[in-house]
Amino acid sequence: MQPNFLIIMVDQLSGTFFPDGPAPLLHAPVLARVAERSVRFNANYCASPLCAPSRASFMSGQLPSRTKVYDNAAEFPSAIPTFAHHLRRLGYRTALSGKMHFVGPDQLHGFEERLTTDIYPADFGWTPDWTRPSERIDWWYHNLASVTGAGVADMTNQLEYDDEVAYFAKQRLFDFARQADGRPFCLTVSFTHPHDPYVMRRRYWELYRESDIPMPATAFPYDSQDPHSRRILDSCDWRRFEIGEHHIRAARHAYCAAISYLDERIGELIEVLRTCRFFDETVLIFCSDHGDMLGERGLWFKMNFFEGSARVPLMIAAPGLEPLAVAQPTSLLDVLPTLVELAGGSLDAIPTPLDGRSLLPLASGASEAARRVVAEYAAEAAIAPIIMIRDGRFKYIYSEPDPPLLLDLANDPQERLNGAADKDNALLADRFRAAVNDLYDLPAFTADVLASQARRRLVYEALRNGKYFPWDFQPLQKASERYMRNHMDLNELESSARYPPPSK
Repeated sequence: MQPNFLIIMVDQLSGTFFPDGPAPLLHAPVLARVAERSVRFNANYCASPLCAPSRASFMSGQLPSRTKVYDNAAEFPSAIPTFAHHLRRLGYRTALSGKMHFVGPDQLHGFEERLTTDIYPADFGWTPDWTRPSERIDWWYHNLASVTGAGVADMTNQLEYDDEVAYFAKQRLFDFARQADGRPFCLTVSFTHPHDPYVMRRRYWELYRESDIPMPATAFPYDSQDPHSRRILDSCDWRRFEIGEHHIRAARHAYCAAISYLDERIGELIEVLRTCRFFDETVLIFCSDHGDMLGERGLWFKMNFFEGSARVPLMIAAPGLEPLAVAQPTSLLDVLPTLVELAGGSLDAIPTPLDGRSLLPLASGASEAARRVVAEYAAEAAIAPIIMIRDGRFKYIYSEPDPPLLLDLANDPQERLNGAADKDNALLADRFRAAVNDLYDLPAFTADVLASQARRRLVYEALRNGKYFPWDFQPLQKASERYMRNHMDLNELESSARYPPPSK
């Protein structure tokens, strides 16, 4: 029997806050219970530490160098199969409630239905320009006002969105129960929290005392940062803001409160699963698209390969899988092949190359000593592609214009020390550099990114002249087919809309 899937993705949740399930400081009882019955992948990484590239890779099992989704304004090609396509071929009903940051006219990518619009634009307006690396694009680049403005609010753009995402997701679960057509379902629910701005409702804020909030463990002055980190700070307009300890604590406080908000929304979804008698036959997957530095090393948001930004939670609770903590490095790229196998499909039938591999051997307790994770970044604040390789306890970060970073996560978990230039590490650094050379033609990669950016800037400028036809997803609400209308039989309607159905 094929299981149902409930895939819950959150936005910008750092794996450092989920060392093995939610960290003890978090008020997240629902996620703690999910962790207790899950396989927990505790060294899991995104394929790119930015929303659209990461999500396209998550859905396709392919790195950005294959999808060509380099940044938050790069089109996700319709011809690339996603897990939604694969599951539909295997007989699934597929639905998306919430964010997936699809750029381009295809706003479904295999989903049979989409319940909400996206929170971010679907056009090319956010295209970076590597030909002008020092230019700050003020109207859409991050700045540190998210930090100085941290605090409490009853409603925000993000809260309005996530309230709607949860509402429609719960409604669709009831629809799956009331309108059963014999197919299993895959419902993907994608929230925008705890993404900045760092603002949350008071009742979640008050779950935490100020003294509960840990401050960053590391701090690097601007001049001591690596070149890419300096570019990130410049892109965030850091010189314009005076960031005090109270700002940092408030931002981290709101971030923790946002996790508690999400925990409650996830609890509501799980309760509907139980109510609809789906719980025992549903695979629950919890993950995030990328992390947030939250002031570590003096950095905020994402866009780099330090642990706060690149490591993300991944938990899978599935019938037949015993709870387990997995320490080997894994990737969000691995989710697609795992879903296909859990659904009873064959990976041999997939016609496109995959950069991920099934997690089921690890989830069953096998050890894969040779498992290596590769990730890429080719968006704002970069000036050339950046490659990360996580292999064993080491992480290697390489970009042609910058000195490489070699980090020993076992002996230096805070990533304070770069061992790339140490003579004792020469053989190891050479091995990683050779691996990058084997995987990439970096000048060609750079040229492809620059060409993509130039094409998209031209197209965007043209399409904003004259009549404008947005690609943003427009959810269709057929009001004439909802609730009670005169072309409907009242008795049939009331019976079909009720769950559980009335006894005969």
